[in-house]
Order: sequence, then structure tokens, then C-alpha cells
Amino acid sequence: MTKIYIDFISKQLSVAEWQVEHCIALFDEGATIPFVSRYRKERTGGLDEVQITEIKHLYTRFEELDKRKIAILKSIADQEKLTDSLKDQIENCIDTNKLEDIYLPFKPKRRTKASIARAKGLEPLALAITDMTVQDCFRVAQEYVGEEVSDVEEALQGARDIIAENISEMPSVRESLRRQYLRYAKIVSKQQRGLDADAEESSKFRNYFDFNGSIANMPSHRVLALLRGEKEGHLSVKLEVESDYSLNELKREVFAKKENFSKSCRDQIDIALEDSYKRLLHPSIENEVLRMAKERADLEAVKVFGENLTALLLAAPVGQKRVLAIDPGFRTGCKIVCLDSQGELLHNDTIYPHPPVNEKIQAIKKISNLVESYKIEIIAIGDGTASRETEAFIKKIPMPAGLQVFSVSEDGASIYSASPVAREEFPNYDVTVRGAVSIGRRVMDPLAELVKIDPKSLGVGQYQHDIDQGLLKEMLDNTVVSCVNKVGVNLNTASKHLLSYVSGIGPAIAQNIVEHRTANGPFKTRTELTKVKRLGSKAFEQSAGFLRIPDSDNPLDNTAVHPERYGLVTKMAKDISKSVDDLIKDEKCRSLIDIKRYVSDDAGIPTLTDIMEELKKPGRDPRRVAKVMEFSSDVHSIDDLKIDMILPGIVTNITNFGVFVDIGIKQDGLIHISQLADKFVSNPSDVVKLQQQLMVKVLDVDFKRGRIQLTLRGLNSFASGQ
Repeated sequence: MTKIYIDFISKQLSVAEWQVEHCIALFDEGATIPFVSRYRKERTGGLDEVQITEIKHLYTRFEELDKRKIAILKSIADQEKLTDSLKDQIENCIDTNKLEDIYLPFKPKRRTKASIARAKGLEPLALAITDMTVQDCFRVAQEYVGEEVSDVEEALQGARDIIAENISEMPSVRESLRRQYLRYAKIVSKQQRGLDADAEESSKFRNYFDFNGSIANMPSHRVLALLRGEKEGHLSVKLEVESDYSLNELKREVFAKKENFSKSCRDQIDIALEDSYKRLLHPSIENEVLRMAKERADLEAVKVFGENLTALLLAAPVGQKRVLAIDPGFRTGCKIVCLDSQGELLHNDTIYPHPPVNEKIQAIKKISNLVESYKIEIIAIGDGTASRETEAFIKKIPMPAGLQVFSVSEDGASIYSASPVAREEFPNYDVTVRGAVSIGRRVMDPLAELVKIDPKSLGVGQYQHDIDQGLLKEMLDNTVVSCVNKVGVNLNTASKHLLSYVSGIGPAIAQNIVEHRTANGPFKTRTELTKVKRLGSKAFEQSAGFLRIPDSDNPLDNTAVHPERYGLVTKMAKDISKSVDDLIKDEKCRSLIDIKRYVSDDAGIPTLTDIMEELKKPGRDPRRVAKVMEFSSDVHSIDDLKIDMILPGIVTNITNFGVFVDIGIKQDGLIHISQLADKFVSNPSDVVKLQQQLMVKVLDVDFKRGRIQLTLRGLNSFASGQ
């Protein structure tokens, strides 16, 4: 990668150039982000995962920019117009907009007013007027009247068309206007004519039927809402600026180096300037700036999505417990499944405890028998239709001491149950059984189950279908990979879907690992991974530290200590006449180790500190302990809500404009950002986290539209802080 890119990334992220260079070198060697951030701290100077991810994103962006430069250089060279100066300009450009500005005069065009005028031979006239060497434009224009040009006015009009296009393609002009629009333009939206403002689809955009706001500081969710309203045909959206100011800026750019000019030329250029601005520049710059606002909004929305997804994937697991999972329903009954402590399906059935069937006695008998027969420790109930009624029914049944009842999000369960992944796992069961299994497994280990579902189906984030899908996929993939590798994966129990997200593995090798495990039995050591088909030395290097073998003869195989450091840990133990197992189990043994004695070129203090931390808590799961959520027993539907009620709730989604909270009924309530605290809040994630349990107050209820407004103001002491 060229130095101009490295210099830009270095300044953008406030890190040293050598740190950027080393990260890029590691990427080129095939290293993954989790591996680099965890095991190559000496080479990166201790950059964290967020910084390394951003370097990777910018590195990829500049690779794409280089591809565009190659195409542009070839296009201009084919036209025989590529000069050394122009080539340097292009090669040293790091901004996509500026690159396209440079290319614009050389870009093949469709038929335009200017191209028609050039075909009539009027370009020399346009250039003469632009150079302001003509004293009388009308007299000179007369020379161009002939077969192609009928009169002087047509000649001058053609010349002005050429001048207008030339002005619109001046990089300095475009950059000046772009800066002005980005700083001062207003986004203005109106309701599309002829639409019914009270129609359900249009009413969602009622706040934008007569709206304007500065583009410089408009929140991302508002930009996305406006553009969605326009895309769906409910709004007209445009940019407004002071056109007189823009024209004056144009004149300054165009006439900056002109000292002597005739009034005749100036008059023609003034007309061309106004035409260039209104017909060519404003529409073009308006589109560019709206696109830039969209890109900025996309980045913010993707960041929110990533934060929410991280919280969801790292939600607290109950662990290896025997689970009875229920997918609740009224008319079709409640689907129930029993799972063993490994999540394997043992039994499935259906009960009908609710109207219209109402077979409560039979349902109680079935549940009691299943709980006893399968030694059930956890009951997991999906939070969809009939969830509260089912929970109330279950809690009336006498249960063994210690059995816990969890409400579990169903978001994405129906997507999973109909997916190829689910069909492969449960080819002999229908979607209702698969969905119930997913609910049960989610409470056992949310991460292991949710990786099977498209993150866009998990009900977190904002405007996910409106934002750049490539950018969104990059963020979501990075987030899932980060979470999986942060937690670590049991090599002998993980599904191929979970294994595929482990650093350096991917779907094909994950499948090979599962097949090897099936054919040869559980892995006894990490080194046995090298026997897996297509898992070479590079894949082993990248993945081994994130895979765990709890029952391995080598205790380090159940830690995040990388195999490349096993020799170092063995030496530490030997130096104090102890075993590696002693180092892990005995704090006194670890206290005898002076890590400074083991510093080398490739294992500095950061790596040695990580090793000691891992020996202290081998295989530690960074996730919290699962906590049962108890909703209010007095509220079952929106009709039960009253203003100023204080209710328990759980955060289900965080956006830039506020937080959605499940209070145990069909509709989630919204805490607007202004209601999150008794002080100003700029970022909702600073106040609450996804899946956090808290107490909220009902601020307002719109029964007709099914909207609930909640507040945390004055209730800070009620937050559980989970």
C-alpha cells in the first residue's frame, strides 16, 4: 500500500505509521482481526480490536480506490490525453469525490447540449469567450453562422452550453460548492402531492410532511427516515442553499485569475455561469451531498447495529442445563420440546392450555411428567403471541426447587426454523419443532444458536434495509467473528456453524472438523487439528488459540494461551520447579514468576501479561450470568397501561433516537433519547445496554396507533444495572 494511504490512516486514527504498516503486513500474511489483536500486540504496538478493524476497513477501501484509479488512468490513456501531471494528480488522490472530479472532463458522456454544440464546431468560440480575448462576442459569433448554425444567437447559445459544461467539470468549482453545501445546505421535505396523509403507510412520515433541517448536524436516523420516505413515494426531498451565495462563489472561482476581460465576454460567461449552476452543478452536487449524508448516516447506523448485535450475542447463557422450551400459541397450541444439557432434542409435544381449545388439565399433566422424566432445570418460553399467558400458566404448576423460568426473544426463530441450517439439523421435524428447539438453545447459549441466523433478522439496529448492504455485511461479519473469538469455542461440542466463525477456519474447514470429529471421536489435543483435511499451518496458527478442549491432557488446551507459547509457559513452570498445572491452580506459584525475565523480540510485556491473566482464569467466559426477567403481573396488554405506571422492562433495541423496551406485552415501548436520564444524553448506549433489565415509567399511550412512550427520568435508582 502506498505511503499516502498509510499516512492518511495514521492521521485519521491517531496511530503511528509503523503500526498501520505492520497491521497491513499481517493482513497480507493472512492474519485475521481477532488473531492480530490478541496474539500480535508487539507488532501492532498494542492496538485494540476496534482500531485494527478500522485499519482493515480503510485498507480495503483504498484497495478499491486503487482499482478505480487503474480504470480511470486506462480510460484517459486510451483517449491519448494522459499527461504526467494528470497522472500524478490521480495517483496521489485519496478522496473518491475528488478523483471523480478529476476524471469528469474525460468521462465518456451521453449526448448533451455541449456535445451538440461541439459537433457544430462551436468549441473555439466558447474557448475564446472563456479566455476573454474577444471584444465583441456578437461579431465573432457571426463567423460561425453557416449550414450547422442558423444565426448569431444559436452560435452564442452553443458556446454558452460548452462554457456551462466546462465550468461544471472544474474540480475547484465542484469542491468549493461541495464544501458550501455540506456546511450550509438544508434538507427540505414535503408530502408528495395527491397522497392521503392519514393513510397508514403515509402517516409514518407525518413528521416530515413539512420539514427542513441543517444537513451538517442532522441525526443519522432522520436522514435515513427522509430518504426512505422519498424512496417509498411518500415524500419529496431536496437540498436548499442560498443560490446567490453559490453563484458568487462560482464567479470567484471562474474569474479568480482573470485580470483583463471584456464586458461582452463577461456578460456571456455570467449567463453560462447561472445556467451551469442551475442545470448542471446544483443537481449534481445535491445528489453527491445527499449521498454523502447517506453514507455518514449508514456508518452511524451500522455502528449502532454492531453495538446492539455484540450485546445480543454476548447475552448471558444459563449454560449446560436440561431445558424444556415452549413456543407459545393460542389456536394452534404451545409447541414444547425437551433438550438435554448439550442441546440435543429428546422429546417434542403440543399442549393446549389456552382458549379456544383450553385443555388445561392435560397440559398440566404433560408438563409435570416431562419436567420429572427429563429432570428439567430450565423452562424457556418464547416472547411472542400468548407468551405472558403461557408464563402465568407454567408458574401455577408446582415445580422442583431451583427450576427457573426464562422469557426468550423469538426474533429470527421463524427464519431459522425454515432455513437450510435447520432442515439439515432436524430433517425429520417440522418448523414448529425447530423453532421451539431454537428458543431452548438460545437460553442455554445465545451465541452458539444466534450465529445460525442472519443478524438482520434478530430485531436490533435501525433502518437495516435502507443502509449500504455491503457495509452492513462487513460490520455484522466482523461483529459475529469478534464475539465468537472473544468467548472461545469448545472444539468437541461446537456446531459447524459456530466453528465457521472461528479465526482462520470458515465454512469448508468447519465442515471438515465436524467430519473428522465424527469419524475419529473427540479431539484430545489442539495439535490433532493439523490432521483435519485442508487445515494447514496458517489456519492452525490463526484458529488454535480460540478453540478449547476442556478434557485435554494439556491444561493449556483449555485456555486462550496460543500453542506457539506453550514452550514459554513450560519454561516458566520448570524455572520454579513446578508443572504447568501447578501454575494454573496455584496463585502462589504464579506469584513467583517475574515476566520481565521472559521478554523477547516476539513476546513482550503485553503478551506475557495476557498469558499470566489466562493462567489465572483458564477458559473464563466473559459473559454475565443469566438473570430471570419478571414482568408486571398486572399488565397483559396495552389496555392495562396507565400514565405514570412504573413497570419492569428489558431493553430490546437501541437506536440513535431512543431505546425500545419490552414491558411484557405485544408492543414494545419507546424511551426517547430526551427521556433516558435527568441530564443531557448524546448517545443512548452511554446510559443503557441491550438486554438490560430496568424499571420504566409510562409517559403516554396512543391506543389507536399502538404506541407507548416511556421514561427513565427520575427513575435512575430503579435500573438494575444488569
